[in-house]
Amino acid sequence: MEPIKKKVVMIIASSNFRDEEYLEPRKILESAGCEIKICSSSLKISKGYFGTEAKPEILIDDLKAKEFDAIIFIGGSGAEEYFNSLSAHKVAVEAVEKEKVLSAICVAPSILANAGVLHDRRATSFSSERSNLVKKGAIFTQTDVEIDGRIVTAEGPKSAKKFGEAILELLKE
Repeated sequence: MEPIKKKVVMIIASSNFRDEEYLEPRKILESAGCEIKICSSSLKISKGYFGTEAKPEILIDDLKAKEFDAIIFIGGSGAEEYFNSLSAHKVAVEAVEKEKVLSAICVAPSILANAGVLHDRRATSFSSERSNLVKKGAIFTQTDVEIDGRIVTAEGPKSAKKFGEAILELLKE
């Protein structure tokens, strides 16, 4: 199979990102030939809920969606730090404007909802975020993974593999 030379940025919380939601999509995308960069609100090593360590290379304040083919917001309780982040919202809006693949898993779809990019779109998330997505105008589907145009949302850790595969399929288009 021909490698897919795409640039992907994974946005993780400065602490308590969800390990599987980071590791599974990363493995799928890297094995397909994608170049992965890590972004966070700090450049210090971030620890996942189960101890996975990741070293961010880009600050969320400096992230430019136009420089990547896909933007992935990773979930876990730490992702709440981006719920009301203007920098995170700017990235989400820019990703949609530039027709990039924009994705979020677990609680992270609330970041997209709060940025206003899920209005009138099918989306899913961890159950705790359902009411927020609906309040912000999303059509909540309660599926494991939902694809609406170039936006991919997923329910949580058990959906991490399908989430990574869905992102890869959109990158192949």
